[in-house]
Amino acid sequence: GVSVDIGRGLNLFLGGNGEGKTTILEGACVLLRLQSQRSSSLAPVIQIGKKSFGVRGRFEEHDLEFRYRALRRQVRFDGIEQRTLGEYLRLGRVVSLANVDIDLVRGSSEARRRYLDFLGLQIDNAYRPALRAYERALRARNALLKSPTARPREVAAYNVPLIQQGQVLLRLRGELIELLAPLAAHAYERISAAREKFTLRFVPGASVDFESDLERSHRESIRLRQTIVGPHRDDLELRVDDFPAAQFASEGQQRSIALAMKIAQAEGLKKSGDKKAPLLLIDDIFGELDPERRNALLDNLPADSQKLVTATAMPWRDEIIADTIYELRDRRLRKL
Repeated sequence: GVSVDIGRGLNLFLGGNGEGKTTILEGACVLLRLQSQRSSSLAPVIQIGKKSFGVRGRFEEHDLEFRYRALRRQVRFDGIEQRTLGEYLRLGRVVSLANVDIDLVRGSSEARRRYLDFLGLQIDNAYRPALRAYERALRARNALLKSPTARPREVAAYNVPLIQQGQVLLRLRGELIELLAPLAAHAYERISAAREKFTLRFVPGASVDFESDLERSHRESIRLRQTIVGPHRDDLELRVDDFPAAQFASEGQQRSIALAMKIAQAEGLKKSGDKKAPLLLIDDIFGELDPERRNALLDNLPADSQKLVTATAMPWRDEIIADTIYELRDRRLRKL
């Protein structure tokens, strides 16, 4: 395992590919949020050949510990095992920035829903139970739809929890976009020096009358053997100067959009709840940015956020002031 003392300001981790830089960031995210910034499941976090993993640390005078083994989780807060996660999860907030963020523009709707969920789970206590209950009902309903012996009455039995939790989720995601859209538009304006206008809009996977949507889509759902309406089909519409960003924006514009959306996440977290700045995990993105975007990103991230930054090479090292610099070589960490 690796032990690291992280400073309050900007902490820089240098090293080649495969040295474990991203693992340090992932460890911080898992410790604070009990989830990976890279995957919707924790199973991929386990090293090949191992059956479990654990991470522990100290954050804001509290001792935190998390262990994961074959779908079993153990969470300790100040040495006491937690049966509920509310107090633990209220402690730390996280925003992750990585090269794969361009998938927010180019990728499938799943990437954009994960973007919303990652924020929603951190700022609204109602989000986690609604999302988990909706996903359970959806899995059960879809399993029945795939069964050749499923009866309409059996399928309909899952409509009630699907509708109840789905309506909550649709409302919460709509509220998230109300928070994020102006922040993302303003961040893009700053990054692009106001050359273009970026807009972010919520495209719900169901209408306000979700129940009627399910009834109308019933035959088609049976034919396709899956539920075809609902929050699991939610998406975000991203436009630059009123053109779809995925089709018409340049790669530079798409990277600026991804940065703006993550800056909006950070600002949204700071505006909500206890108003604390989130921990920022910045994974090897500076090498992909031109100097203008690199400087714009550094200028627009919350100044009081603790930052963990990874890089393979640093020709731009003089451009940033790091409070602490570490080097990873042969999977060993040393302070420079």
